[in-house]
Formats: sequence, structure tokens, C-alpha cells
Amino acid sequence: MQFLDILWLGMPVWIWLTFLGAVLAILAFDLGVMHRDSHEIGVGESLRMSALYIGVGLAWAGAVWWIYAHYADAGALDPQIAAAAPDERAWTAVELYLTGYLVEKTLAMDNVFIISMIFGYFAVPREYQHRVLFWGILGVIVLRAIMIGLGAALVMEFTWVMYLFGVVLLATGIKMLVMVDRQPDIAANPVLRLLRRHLRVTDELHGQAFTVRRADPRSGKAVLFATPLLLCLILVEIADLVFAIDSVPAIFAITPDPFIVYTSNIFAILGLRALYFALAAVVHRFHYLKYALALVLIFIGAKIFLGDWLFDGKVPAAISLGVTGSLLAGGILFSLWKTRAAARH
Repeated sequence: MQFLDILWLGMPVWIWLTFLGAVLAILAFDLGVMHRDSHEIGVGESLRMSALYIGVGLAWAGAVWWIYAHYADAGALDPQIAAAAPDERAWTAVELYLTGYLVEKTLAMDNVFIISMIFGYFAVPREYQHRVLFWGILGVIVLRAIMIGLGAALVMEFTWVMYLFGVVLLATGIKMLVMVDRQPDIAANPVLRLLRRHLRVTDELHGQAFTVRRADPRSGKAVLFATPLLLCLILVEIADLVFAIDSVPAIFAITPDPFIVYTSNIFAILGLRALYFALAAVVHRFHYLKYALALVLIFIGAKIFLGDWLFDGKVPAAISLGVTGSLLAGGILFSLWKTRAAARH
């Protein structure tokens, strides 16, 4: 069993396996116990589930502290952790994890708006939306693992990649500020048109089934048809892929440590499914959060360059966490204040 102690991307294999086991256990409990039967998830249940997932994500910060307190040398893939004094390394890792978790959680909240538009376009009933989100999360776990693995390899091999990430984040943040009020046209999505052209798709939903067997209009033989729910799932996965183009560079700009990057991403995304049903009902009240999120992306992109000029390498983790938290909290509070009149009606 010595292979369990082998370092992989900076951490012993057994720690990676423990994390993945915890994630799979959470998903199994969610689907097999909490949502074994399809039902409409109300705002109250959504908030309770969200509180549970946020609690799990924050509790993992304690695990991060323990891991980096006992495996400080393994966590030296991030210069900030490597340069910290032995008694400060664990807290530096926790600050980096919480910053990444906060940024990813907010980006996921912004993704809720797109997902709600996709569900509305396909007229998916609320009782079936949880299944789409569940399988979407499984796809995200695999997709993010691939993207983060590739990103980590690039960052470790080519240091200039971080500056490229910084430029991407600056451009994305500025674009978000300019296009904050524009809404995507789901019907004109090229992937959706391609799928409709090349797949047999039923006109209506068939419960929570992604595919059904029906008689072919031409041959009369029973063939497999995709349902609109499958198209909905594919578009949800594509929406996450688009958002990952922003979030993966953002988290690498916070820390190049693959373990912190992946775990903060996954724990933030795990709660998206639960939070969706509460946010979808009040998403209009968080309009100005998009401006704050754009400023966060600009700050994270800029701090790659500011770190070299002002902080001899990296902006301290405490400053990153403080600025990011302040911008996002300000965006939430300002949104709630500006939309208070609409909330009364």
C-alpha cells in the first residue's frame, strides 16, 4: 500500500482518494436518500440544502488546515505556502482555499441566471430540474479535473502562463461590465441547432427520461430518441464549460496549488444545485452582483501583475481574501438595497 503515500500533484494519493470518496458519498446521499423520488424543490428546502453544502465546504477548510499543517512540504507547489513560516503555512493554505471557494461560489451563482433561462426555454418542470443539475454536476467534476490538471501542468512548466491568465481575466471582467445587461439567445445557440439537426428529438418531455424508444416515422422500427431534457442537460454542461474558462484562470491566479484549486472548485459547485432553486426565485434581486463579480475578476487578473511590482512576487493571501470578500459583499448588499422596493410587491 506504499503507493498511497506517493505524491501526486503535490499531495499523497490517499488524501486525493479521501477527498473523492467524500464527494461521491455526498452525491450518493443527495440522490439516493434526499432526492430518491422526483419532487418540486421549494425555496425552504433549497435554503436548508444550501446551508448544509456551505457548511460542508467551510468544514473542508478545517481539513485543509490539518493537511497543510501535517504535509507542509507537500503543499510547497504554491510559493506563498512554501515561503510561509512552518506555523503559518496551514493558515495561508486556508486563506487561499476560502478565497478560491468564495470566487467560485459567486461565479456559480452568476451561472444560475443562464441555467434558469435554459430550463425556461425547454419548459422543464421544477420536479425534473434537480436530476438535470445532478448529472450536470457529475460532468462538472470530470471536466474541471481535466481542465485543472492541464492548467496545473502548464503553470508548473511555463511561468508566463500566469500572465496569460491575468490578461484573460482582465478582458473577461471588462467584457462583463460592458455586457452585463445583455441576455443570451438560447434558441440561436449553435450547439442546440447542431443537436436538433443530427439527433432524433421528441417534441415533448417524457418524465425525467433523457432518452426514449419510439417508432421511427419512416421505418416503423423502434429507435432511440433524445428528449428535450437531454438537450437541456447538454446546454447546462456547455454553460459550465464557458464559465470554467473564467473560473479556472481565476482560481489559478489565486493559487497554483492543484489540491486547493480543485477542492475549492468542487465544494463550491456541489452547492450550486441546492442553491439554484432558491436563487432562481430571487435572481432579479442580485443584478448588481454581476458588476461586483466583474470587478473581482479584474482585481484577480491585475494582482498577478501587481504582485510582481508591489509585493515581490505574490499579493498576500489575506489581502486577496479581504478585497474579494468586500467586493462581493458590497455587490450583494447594494443589489438588495436597490431592489428593496420591488421586493415589497
